[in-house]
Amino acid sequence: MTLAFEIYWSMRSPYCYLALDRILDLRAKYDVQADLRIVYPVAVRNPDFFSAAPKHYRPYHLLDSQRVADSLGMPYRRPRPDPIAQDMQTNEIATKQPLIRRLTHLAAAAVEAGAGLEFQDQVMRLIWDGRTDGWNDGNRLADAIGRAGLNPQSLENAITADPQHFERIIEANQAGQLEAGHTGVPLFVFQGEPFFGQDRFDLLVWRLHQNGLSLR
Repeated sequence: MTLAFEIYWSMRSPYCYLALDRILDLRAKYDVQADLRIVYPVAVRNPDFFSAAPKHYRPYHLLDSQRVADSLGMPYRRPRPDPIAQDMQTNEIATKQPLIRRLTHLAAAAVEAGAGLEFQDQVMRLIWDGRTDGWNDGNRLADAIGRAGLNPQSLENAITADPQHFERIIEANQAGQLEAGHTGVPLFVFQGEPFFGQDRFDLLVWRLHQNGLSLR
């Protein structure tokens, strides 16, 4: 029997990127379905979050994400540019957020097209692996989407034709995330049980094995 779990995912989260290889490896080896649920990052959902966060929040976040990457042997660097327009001195979040909105809509469209994780496999690496400055320049994003087996222009056309359709999908995902018991990402949910964070992935796999996870 194929087991299924949900993954609540933000395009700005380094921890989503850092969980990517393990998710793909699990799906490749085992009879399991990983259902991606795209959400906006907290900077969009709650712009006041960073201004209210304690001073240690960002330095610790930067330290921890880098050491997780190092421990996993994954290439990693903060994106250039950051998908979120934010003043790093004041933590103020800009009102308009064209990059993250486009990325989030594209990710939701890729899920709807049946290739959500394939999209992440290419696009998250483009943004987060540190090999590309200006990930949003020229055809880089379109080329990454193409490598995922998707037609980038078809995704763009679908979004342009009905952007509110994708906003509704994202809003429904965010409601589902909250109902599942956490607002952080990555959030894995199996049979209603939430597992928050890339560092809970092994616990998720343990629970899947308890429920009969089998090799392909």
